Amino acid sequence: MNVFALYLLLCKAMISSFSGATSLPVVRHEMVEHYHVLTDRQLEVAVAAGRITPGPFGLYLVSVGYFVDGVPGAIAGFLALITPAFLIIPMLRYLGRHAEKPRIKSAIRAVTLAASGLLIATTVPMAQDSARTALTIAVAAGSFLFLVLTDRTTFWVVIGAALVGLIGYFVF
Repeated sequence: MNVFALYLLLCKAMISSFSGATSLPVVRHEMVEHYHVLTDRQLEVAVAAGRITPGPFGLYLVSVGYFVDGVPGAIAGFLALITPAFLIIPMLRYLGRHAEKPRIKSAIRAVTLAASGLLIATTVPMAQDSARTALTIAVAAGSFLFLVLTDRTTFWVVIGAALVGLIGYFVF
């Protein structure tokens, strides 16, 4: 895959999402299922790298680009990450003036629900690929419960999962 095509695909993923996480279904479909330039495992590593680094969640696109085409791919991923920020300014001006209209509110709600459904549809296959042992299933379930039942950030989930993983590695 050439770098420009990679940029366009990653840009499509970012433009069609409202946050970095909702771009994941598009990236998985295009890179893993359609073009076969990335594996689920590589995508999981890219997402993990994006989550443990400071900055927006969409930062995982830089890692995706790197896995696909090295440093030029990483640059394409970075450019795809920042492109929507430059395109959103005119859109925000329009939405700011019309945000209280029922049609605009309904459209935003519909897009949010659709993005949530796509996120679930992408997360399930990735979870099935990752959760293969009792330890990984316990970490996933514990992380989910921790996030649902507390108001802590995902930083603590990452730290806790790393500690459980290290303990599991040395004990089992």
